[in-house]
Amino acid sequence: MRPSREAAISGLVESPGEIPAAADLGRVHLMGIGGAGMSGIARILLARGVPVSGCDAKDSAALAALRALGADVAVGHEPSHSDAADTVVVSSAIRDGNPELQHAREAGRRVLPRAAALASVMADRIGLAVAGTHGKTTTTSMLTVAMQACGRDPSYAIGGDLNEPGSNAHHGTGEHFVAEADESDRSFLLLSPRGAVITNVEPDHLDNYGDPGAVRAAFEDFVRRIDHGGPLLLGADDPGSRSLLELARERGLDVRTFGQAADADVRIADLEVSAAGSTFDVVAGGRRLGRMELTVPGAFNAVNAAGALGLGLALRLPFADMARGLAGFSGARRRFELKGIAGGVRVFDDYAHHPTELARGALVAARGAAGDGRVIAVFQPHLYTRTEQFAADFGAALGAADEVVVMEIYAAREDPLPGVTGELIAAAVPLAADRVHFEASWSAVPGLVAGLARPGDVVITIGAGDVTMIGPAVLDELAAR
Repeated sequence: MRPSREAAISGLVESPGEIPAAADLGRVHLMGIGGAGMSGIARILLARGVPVSGCDAKDSAALAALRALGADVAVGHEPSHSDAADTVVVSSAIRDGNPELQHAREAGRRVLPRAAALASVMADRIGLAVAGTHGKTTTTSMLTVAMQACGRDPSYAIGGDLNEPGSNAHHGTGEHFVAEADESDRSFLLLSPRGAVITNVEPDHLDNYGDPGAVRAAFEDFVRRIDHGGPLLLGADDPGSRSLLELARERGLDVRTFGQAADADVRIADLEVSAAGSTFDVVAGGRRLGRMELTVPGAFNAVNAAGALGLGLALRLPFADMARGLAGFSGARRRFELKGIAGGVRVFDDYAHHPTELARGALVAARGAAGDGRVIAVFQPHLYTRTEQFAADFGAALGAADEVVVMEIYAAREDPLPGVTGELIAAAVPLAADRVHFEASWSAVPGLVAGLARPGDVVITIGAGDVTMIGPAVLDELAAR
């Protein structure tokens, strides 16, 4: 049996029980409303006519866009912000001792984590969820674009903005809701999708899970949340995802695998990768369906596309229409996103913040784009615990670049750990000492990078924090020179 919703949300929702329908949330206040996931939920609630307020630590373009849509958004956290709210939705970045959150609790307001609010807005649609340690945002985006190309208008909530509409969420007219399922705090266990994709399962977020076994157990619980008989696509190239096959079959799911593996049910064949993207044949059920073309780089993106196509095929969507839609897919924001060109140097930005994402994704794409030029990687570690756990792996991955600049750690929701700094990663990079630079001062990085770069080089800024703002500053420095 699938675990009860109450069991799934115990410990995640302050008053376990049935997650309320969106229509029953009343006025909703979102703490951390500017974040990718929270702003998407706000957009959908506003489109449904739900009164929305919110706050965030600092102003941003996301907050300005939500104000334009009718949200009452404040900068900073004040206990009085939620006084008019019936429901308070809390981002995982909000610490438990936040005075605004404590005030909401003391006032007896319903308090929900972000994923519970997502489950609320998904409840009246056929839910399709994309989970995994890496590739969630891109695969969710690809699935959405493929469905749109088939004439469907799904609602969607994605952890990054799609380049074409420039938005991370949409309230559609169709019967499906496509959602990125976040495993970082186990909150994906609040979802009960009809179908799903699991791209891969690797140790991450060990500050929350404690050990790799707990990560795997959470993904097993996620498999149990999928409707009986529903489709589940598992990454065939990843041992962690493959390990869920037996459980999925026992659960009576329509389970299929995808990837480059010879036994994948939806298989990539004759893959050709270039700086401009990739082309490959798609083989499903032993039948060659046709040749695909992607304009986003890297073999990893071809695999992401196979996952999206596999779920689409399980939903009986026509391959030709999906392939046409994906051929026009230009990516999601902060996924090897070109920020600009100056002085003959191309500057890209990528959200990668796990060693595998650097080694198999961002730096592979950068190397392909660089051609005969050099790759200059600017990496900002995210979280003290992740840095402590994976410093050696980060260093090894960054060795694929020609020049490396390591910034200080972006703390996000954590307090510093004694002796844990970005210098741990810089010391682990297997390059000559004069090609590895640790720079603790954020403001000094753009000048340093511009001084290293020469025409033909590719600069890539990497990380989940405010490193994304480095790229434009580097471009300004290059232009001035």
